[in-house]
Amino acid sequence: MDQWLPLILNTLSQGGQLLAEFWVPLYVAIEIFAVLLAIESIFKSRTSQGAIAWALGLVFLSPIVVPIYLLFGQRKFYGYVEARRRGDLEIQRIAKALMTEMTELFSSEEDSSQGVHLLESLALMPMTRGNQVCLLINGEKTFQRIFEEIDHASSYILLQFYILRDDRLGRELQARLIKKAQQGVRIYFLYDAIGSFNLPRRYVNKYRQAGINIEPFRTWRWGKRRRFQINFRNHRKVVVVDGRSAFVGGANVGDEYLGRDTRLSPWRDTYVQMKGPSVQGCQLPFLEDWYWATGELPLMNWHPEDLSSEQRVLVVPTGPADRVDTCQLMFLHAINSATTRLWIVGPYFVPDESVVNALKLAALRGVDVRLMLPGLTDNHMVKLSSYAVLLELRNTGIQAFQYQSGFLHQKVVLVDSDRAYVGTANFDNRSFHLNFEVTVMVKDKLFASEVEDMLREDFNHCVPLSGDDLAGRSLLFRLLVKFSQLFSPIQ
Repeated sequence: MDQWLPLILNTLSQGGQLLAEFWVPLYVAIEIFAVLLAIESIFKSRTSQGAIAWALGLVFLSPIVVPIYLLFGQRKFYGYVEARRRGDLEIQRIAKALMTEMTELFSSEEDSSQGVHLLESLALMPMTRGNQVCLLINGEKTFQRIFEEIDHASSYILLQFYILRDDRLGRELQARLIKKAQQGVRIYFLYDAIGSFNLPRRYVNKYRQAGINIEPFRTWRWGKRRRFQINFRNHRKVVVVDGRSAFVGGANVGDEYLGRDTRLSPWRDTYVQMKGPSVQGCQLPFLEDWYWATGELPLMNWHPEDLSSEQRVLVVPTGPADRVDTCQLMFLHAINSATTRLWIVGPYFVPDESVVNALKLAALRGVDVRLMLPGLTDNHMVKLSSYAVLLELRNTGIQAFQYQSGFLHQKVVLVDSDRAYVGTANFDNRSFHLNFEVTVMVKDKLFASEVEDMLREDFNHCVPLSGDDLAGRSLLFRLLVKFSQLFSPIQ
């Protein structure tokens, strides 16, 4: 044993030396790279909170945070911008021809006082009159109406969902689409690759075997100037039939959206169905998304239908490929333009400092500001982060409520007596900056009244959620709230 001991010690010493020679330079290299990424995050982060969160993590926890930043830290979807430019000539031609044909359907100049021109510049489309908009409450009514429109399709169907499941609802949708494909109807189906990451291949193949064009929307690609970027999502939920009817809202294709989930039921969601020229505003962003996914531009009906209605509608597609933060600016405009009422309803409420300050100003100038948030949640960290915002909104007159009859998932904003926003975007960093979303703004007193009646019924199922009550809870709870808030800029 005595003769082996020096050999063992010598081997361990050499191993430690080799380990040091390998790992120390590697760690130094990672730390240098982390510092460079931290500098990048300071220049490119959209908020100071996000810059600080990333920079501190990169510098002090570099081996852990560097790969996380490479995967999730990107804030601009450059690949989509490049693809948009390549298809831009044909898409621009379509958009220009559409604008010319819709000239007589543009909204009147009287709307400019409400800042409609600002929203039109964000949407890159005009607000139009001649629309018919129907409010659809919850999944049963929504999918019943979608299925009815699918059954009457004669030319083509466009579908886009963040989540697509192979369950009862998913198979019912599939059966109807296969039937229409057999009748010669062209079908184009987009689903988000991450949102639907566990979708079985056999389910997708069944669509393709029936001649249906179905593709995942992926935000990462390998190759020249492509980054492995999975921080972005296509969160849009859109259905268009024959270019004459369109649906936009919060529900995806899954049984839980029909209240069949034992934990998150009943499910509370809202959609709108549109007919008229506003349908074209849903087709254009789908065209861009489809071009990104496939490199192809499908034939669509670009002749808007005038339904001789005064309902004015603006479809606002937003996303990380936009030149500015379109989604955030849209909601900031809604807040800043409110004069009497501002009701915000959504499942995830983690706005940044600029939106929080705008809400404070709205309340302080006498606007009736109400927030409706979920009591039941599918994301506890986001819920705790929303509590941190409510603590900051104390003593401003803003009223917050917590929905108690199931899971609140609708994304609705009601402004004054004549404007309602219904869509896919949440009041959080992800929807503001990282997701592709679409929101429908309806300027019509009758429709706003319908939305008001719907939300008043929802408020009947709520309990007050006071920031003072949250401040009086245990020290551990308040620490968890503050800890969750630290991650809110990068959630």
